[in-house]
Amino acid sequence: MAKKTFDKLFLEVIDDALASLGESARQAIYFHLETKFSLPRNEIPSRVEDFGSGLEKIFGPGAHFIEILIMKKLHSKLNKPIMWDEGKELVFSEYVMVARKSFLKKDEN
Repeated sequence: MAKKTFDKLFLEVIDDALASLGESARQAIYFHLETKFSLPRNEIPSRVEDFGSGLEKIFGPGAHFIEILIMKKLHSKLNKPIMWDEGKELVFSEYVMVARKSFLKKDEN
């Protein structure tokens, strides 16, 4: 069985988080990301900052709650602690970068 890549895992987590808003909402978000921000779903893992920015433009301050939901779901899927500096502000794109490193490190073992 092929190993799951981080990008695939990340997209599954995003799908799951957005689906919690309802299937039609999930589809509408992907539609707006692609049409208004030129960000197709498959490019989200390589354009995390653009994804976060798109969510902010769609949801305003509510985007933060979606990002937190995605981070929680990602954390539970990784099944591994993610090292984060205690005093450092939690920034979505940086968290995803750290999670990716953690995933790749786990994959090496």
